[in-house]
Amino acid sequence: MSDGPVPEPRERYVRPLLIAFLVACAADLVGVLTGPEGLHLVAKPLLMPLLAGYAAARRGPRLLIAALLCGWAGDVLLLADSDLAFLIGMAGFAAGHVCYLVLFGRARGALLPAIGYAVVLSVFVALIWDGLPGGLRVPMAGYSLLLTAMAYRSGVLGRYAATGGALFLLSDALIATGIADWPQLPGHGFWVMLTYVAAQLLLTLGALAPGARGAGAARGAYPERPIST
Repeated sequence: MSDGPVPEPRERYVRPLLIAFLVACAADLVGVLTGPEGLHLVAKPLLMPLLAGYAAARRGPRLLIAALLCGWAGDVLLLADSDLAFLIGMAGFAAGHVCYLVLFGRARGALLPAIGYAVVLSVFVALIWDGLPGGLRVPMAGYSLLLTAMAYRSGVLGRYAATGGALFLLSDALIATGIADWPQLPGHGFWVMLTYVAAQLLLTLGALAPGARGAGAARGAYPERPIST
């Protein structure tokens, strides 16, 4: 006679994967802040696969895992110092935002945040437009629109996800100011990575929260789970 439900084999990996992700985050931030380029090059490509593994171990939605792996593709491509790699990497992140948007489903968001995000997007793009290279202006404007939509819609999954969406927008805004040759904060790369990893973690936690399935996820975004007996 069973004493209770037997944990799935994947559940034993939940805590180790989360710890590994946090260790990789710390290593990457140290590398960015203190200068060992090799540490950053090794740690950054590990971040999203570890977070995706954590989400999979917690039986997270397939679209969440896909979004994180699209982020991994963008992370790797942005390590290369070329305009082509930047554009392809941006396309990877854009695909991730589409995955998030589908995951968030059709639940209505609040009107006031929508207006706020629209104003922020319009003002920011107008301010950086002249400083962007000509070949990047239209792609970055389109990407910014998609990212802003994701940040706004993330609120349907609760405060964690909403904060994650806002931090993702902030992280990419910091990158854009660097491309436009604006004055940078000390430790600019550190702040870019800190806001980025925090954004992805909070979006993941929001999507994994108990109420996320009914809050706004699209049909089919969450896998059906068998009822234990």
